[in-house]
Amino acid sequence: MFLASVASGELAGPTAKLTIARLRYSGGGDWYNDPDVIPNLLAYIREHTNIHTADDEARVGIMDPELFSYPILYITGHGNINFSEEEARRLRKYLIHGGFLYADDDYEMDKAFRREMKKVFPDEELVELPYDYGLFHCYYDFPGGTPKVHEHYPGPPRTYGIFHDGRLLVLYTYNSNISDGWTPSHNDPPRIREEALKFGVNIAVWALMQ
Repeated sequence: MFLASVASGELAGPTAKLTIARLRYSGGGDWYNDPDVIPNLLAYIREHTNIHTADDEARVGIMDPELFSYPILYITGHGNINFSEEEARRLRKYLIHGGFLYADDDYEMDKAFRREMKKVFPDEELVELPYDYGLFHCYYDFPGGTPKVHEHYPGPPRTYGIFHDGRLLVLYTYNSNISDGWTPSHNDPPRIREEALKFGVNIAVWALMQ
């Protein structure tokens, strides 16, 4: 497992570089969509903090040997996700042993993601995070919680998590589509994109701080 901590904005070790890995999955959903979002976020983190980052995302499947090399996994898409029972067990092991999964519903991913998380953590629930939770304030301040980039469903953005022994293992943003704001391809207003990238910094910092 990649061991990292944030102290004064720096990863442990002068040459350590944060890499975020995009999670490949089966089931038909487009796990690969918006391929520039993670490179753009990593560049923003590098430019606005003292965290050293890789230039590009990694791409990894749950059964790949290098899974445990990455501190943060990112999963997104439209539509279905499917984990085998073996994949669910291995993802649980990765998360319990220090890994972190960030999931962003790009549209119509909610039902499948919740179902598959029940395979991974059958005894845990995705609980909504209150606005005073530390992730919303750990680097940039978001007193109203997750900002909204794109609205896919009625209502406000919702932010959920799965915890184990007090540590946030899984972060799930719904009806906000934060990661769409990490790419210029959607032509969002500059203010919206800036808020989205800042929130991405908070996600990375919180994942590494725990």
